[in-house]
Amino acid sequence: MATLKQIRQRIRTAKNIQQITKAMKLVAAARLKKATDRVLEARPYADKLKDIMTSMSASGQLPAHPLLTKRDVKNVLVIVMTSDRGLAGAFNTSILRKATDFFKTVSAPVKLIAYGKKANQFFGKRGYDIVDFYSAPSAGAQLPDAVAITRKARELFESGEVDAVYVVYSKFISAIRQIPQTVQLLPIEAPASEGSSVGGEVEFEPSAEVVLDTLLPRYFQTLVWQALLESTASEFGAKMTAMTAATDSAGKMIQTLTLKANRERQASITKEILEVVGGAEAQKG
Repeated sequence: MATLKQIRQRIRTAKNIQQITKAMKLVAAARLKKATDRVLEARPYADKLKDIMTSMSASGQLPAHPLLTKRDVKNVLVIVMTSDRGLAGAFNTSILRKATDFFKTVSAPVKLIAYGKKANQFFGKRGYDIVDFYSAPSAGAQLPDAVAITRKARELFESGEVDAVYVVYSKFISAIRQIPQTVQLLPIEAPASEGSSVGGEVEFEPSAEVVLDTLLPRYFQTLVWQALLESTASEFGAKMTAMTAATDSAGKMIQTLTLKANRERQASITKEILEVVGGAEAQKG
């Protein structure tokens, strides 16, 4: 049985842990607010690009473009987005599991672009072909990362080294809910038109080829950037939730240990009183 001194030491340790987890919770909450704002600001732009793609596809056959080229899938590139650090609940685990399950459904060899040390370490130890790695900044995703990932993926796709590009990331719903998703990025397929009235003849200025050369790379980069923003917001949401639970657990542990310490102290006092009383009775006898 633990002594009173040992119990008090455990209480001090639990209080130190509670202070750390509470501080991490506050940091994650502040970063989550900023990340959420960035996600909500980026979504309308991505949605507008999808609308333009839908309008163009509804107008008829699109001109040929490297990013639209469909080939027999002999090699697949998967961009896996995790974080650099843990303490984020099941955030990284769910992404790694989602990616692993997707690999099992792909018959072609898989190449990886790892975003975040967790993905790089996990798949590196298992012998996967990681063609590129990007560290996930603690403050959140940066646009240059999206540009670099987009450039690398385009090079591999347009050179014919890979025939399809996918991204595995966590879509942000709320601080307590994030959904791992697998989305195909290349070849680009125009979003399906849902009840759209756009159709018939569409005029392109200066030409359909020039419009596609400008639009498709931007559209591809936007998809990657949106996935990074969603992943960042999901990470901070998961961290805030995990640190909230850890802080609450530490508080409950402190209460339990404090109650136990009080009982041990009372038992010790009672024992001392009994010893004094016993000694006095012995002297009387």
